[in-house]
Amino acid sequence: MDAVLSIAKREFRSYFDSPLAYVVICLSFFGLGLLFFNFRGGFWQLDRATMQPLFEYLPAGLAMVVVPVVTMRLMAEERRSGTLEMLITLPVKDSDVILGKYLGALGLVLIVVLGSVTYPLFMFKFPWNLGPLDSGPILSGYVGLLLYAAASVSVGLLVSSLTESQAISFFVTLFLLGAFWFSGSMADQMTGAVANFLHYISFQTRMSGFMRGLIDTRDVVFFLSITALCLVISFRALERRKWA
Repeated sequence: MDAVLSIAKREFRSYFDSPLAYVVICLSFFGLGLLFFNFRGGFWQLDRATMQPLFEYLPAGLAMVVVPVVTMRLMAEERRSGTLEMLITLPVKDSDVILGKYLGALGLVLIVVLGSVTYPLFMFKFPWNLGPLDSGPILSGYVGLLLYAAASVSVGLLVSSLTESQAISFFVTLFLLGAFWFSGSMADQMTGAVANFLHYISFQTRMSGFMRGLIDTRDVVFFLSITALCLVISFRALERRKWA
């Protein structure tokens, strides 16, 4: 466990050793604020005080920008620079490398997710007091966001572990997460088994229950299964390279 934490700290700190973390965090909050207060009329044009748009825009932003940017360098940069060979020859397990890098990237993504807690706090507590806050959907929404972030980062890590190009890793992760998120919308235009399958794998469909204040164990298991599966495949990809 010490090795995992050491690698995670090294990975997390490396984001702040460059402008990457600061740019990602600042642009994330700027884009989220722009959408939340202005898109489709914005928060102030709604006929009720609800934070549901936050849980619609933030996951899409994570899928389309934050996670691909954060995860594209995890393993791809190590492969390109040749430091991966040095890393896997150290007295650490391959699983420690995968988990450490995963936790480091997840830590940065969670800063963006948890930073958005300021929206309901500032608007319904201080300095604005817009009325009573329905805490149920807020709490369940953040549970869903945490699970969603964990699954999304694992997908990005898997893609990065299979390529040496950060650009390819970025675009493939962007495509996969976008497909997972928008497959529910595509399924609405279809019928039959294909529509049911697209609804089943849709991150957007899985998040809808959390947005309404419902924590369904099936959705929890789905996100955890995606996370575990991607981590296992990433581990196998690293293990195969080690013995190649």
